[in-house]
Amino acid sequence: MERVRVLVVDDSALVRKLMSTMLSCDPRIEVVGTAPDPLVAREKIKQLNPDVLTLDVEMPRMDGLTFLENLMRLRPMPVVMVSSLTEQGAEVTLRALELGAVDFFTKPNSDLANTFAEGAQEICAKVIAAAGAKPRVRTEVRKLDVPPRLSADAVLPRASGAGTRAGSPMIAICASTGGTEAIRVVLEQMPPDAPPILITQHIPAAFSGPFAARMDHCSAMRVCEAHDGQPIQPGHAYIAPGSQHLLVMWDGAKHVCRLHDGPPVNRHKPSVDVLFRSMAASAGASTVAVLLTGMGDDGARGLLELSQAGARTLVQDEASSVVWGMPGAAWKLGAAREALPLDDIAARLLTLARQPFKSAVGA
Repeated sequence: MERVRVLVVDDSALVRKLMSTMLSCDPRIEVVGTAPDPLVAREKIKQLNPDVLTLDVEMPRMDGLTFLENLMRLRPMPVVMVSSLTEQGAEVTLRALELGAVDFFTKPNSDLANTFAEGAQEICAKVIAAAGAKPRVRTEVRKLDVPPRLSADAVLPRASGAGTRAGSPMIAICASTGGTEAIRVVLEQMPPDAPPILITQHIPAAFSGPFAARMDHCSAMRVCEAHDGQPIQPGHAYIAPGSQHLLVMWDGAKHVCRLHDGPPVNRHKPSVDVLFRSMAASAGASTVAVLLTGMGDDGARGLLELSQAGARTLVQDEASSVVWGMPGAAWKLGAAREALPLDDIAARLLTLARQPFKSAVGA
């Protein structure tokens, strides 16, 4: 099996060394070179022909965004952005995803050497996924310690029966790699009076607030970062905060958002499986859910639980997905009844949400 060839671009010599060491921990990855700025990177891309680029946001001579924009226009290739855990870093990273970056990795603000090493598994997984993504527009290796993988049971037990709570329709939209842009495409097509939308996107805590603000700016709906106990209302979209699970619960009079600080599920927090399971229990057939582009399989089993509870379920198709991991896993499980191109998903969600709930199983 050929290894994924990676070029590391960062103005910090320490970060270049740490990133190279982390990536070299995975036998599937070969770091073919490093570059201190985009101008050197441009020449090394020509010489080395890497499969994936890791790209710092802030660099001398040319900033990462300008370089990324030029790269995607002239030589599209998978790029994983490396940014700081700051509000400004979040804004720039979201812009990079708009420009065509596949994913991002956040570097810590302090104790770089120690905390960077903790992210080795994450950055390696992101690079491997990026290598198989569709961009838009061997040295001895060390074995990585893999944390235990927990299911949604760690946060919320599965309900014994299907959710039959009466109520208005709700829409769930969930994604990971490539999802910030996919979610934008769906929200831009939603009218201001659309059914309430619950969103889980795999994203760090520092990024979810800026992401919600960006979505609010581009959508006719009111989009916000979800708060614990917040009533769920039509015309509003609620985005799970980074590092907290988002659940939908019935409080006796209405559906509300609940935040849970439990352990990562499927190694993600927020987790799609947690949101889907909560909606299967609290809303059941009044739910319409879609699983968009993303690495891994978080959400596949949850979507199946929703389908079994009578919800209408679909996934983004492979051709329009940046990574057909999560939607592909759900499709293989039989959890989704339809697989649609990204541009068709908003209209289909609205159509399904307007159908009588009792027709859900036969829809």
